[in-house]
Amino acid sequence: MIELNNITAGYGTARGGEPVLRQVSLTLAPGELLCIIGANGSGKSTLLKTAAGLLAPMEGALLVEGRPAAEMTRQELARQIAWLAQGKSVPDMTVEQLVLHGRFPHLSYPRRYSRRDRELAEAAMAQMGLAELAERPLATLSGGMRQNAFLAMALAQDAAYILLDEPTTYLDIAHQLRLMKTLRALADGGKGVAAVLHDLPLAFSFADRAALVDQGRIIACGPPEDLCRSGLIPEIFGVGLEYDAGKEQYFYRYEERQGEK
Repeated sequence: MIELNNITAGYGTARGGEPVLRQVSLTLAPGELLCIIGANGSGKSTLLKTAAGLLAPMEGALLVEGRPAAEMTRQELARQIAWLAQGKSVPDMTVEQLVLHGRFPHLSYPRRYSRRDRELAEAAMAQMGLAELAERPLATLSGGMRQNAFLAMALAQDAAYILLDEPTTYLDIAHQLRLMKTLRALADGGKGVAAVLHDLPLAFSFADRAALVDQGRIIACGPPEDLCRSGLIPEIFGVGLEYDAGKEQYFYRYEERQGEK
């Protein structure tokens, strides 16, 4: 389990900067898909970076499988947590070369890929529908297939937890749905998956829990249906959500406010 215990974190604090997160506590368990939601600038990405061990907290503690992350090496953390950033650059390499990068935390010196490393990379590419594209340069792929390649890299990393910052950005609707189904399948297979998402119906239709971040604090965390009943969604986002039981999906519910046209 990943545990954030009473975390305060931010950037440039040594130069007088203000914390972005204040006294945040959150967990991510194996077999769970957790979506992190909130308005722009609320602290969602900072929360995810802190959970990944990329941003050291000013106060509080990050635990990974019961062990303080502060006592773990970068390699040890990477063996437990795979991180996919928002707005990734496109490296000049093939799909296979990128996916093999996921094995770096498991390599010893000198860094040479073993048969097991290549087998895991091949399995990850096959799982993401990339087996026939292994030799293709990343730059020649569509946005959706490129995102699949980065996710295959995370799968090859063979970490217990996968953290993704806005993974559906720049994807069309069909690829967004495919990606969320993949994340759901990974969680069902035992991975702990956390993703920052802006599309609330998409997040709520697939998540086990959603964490609502507002002004650097988690003001609610629980099953999507509980957040819908809380009344916080229209308060924070200015739009409601409703659940269609027949389609097993959430949808936006727009309500015209008094005085609006």
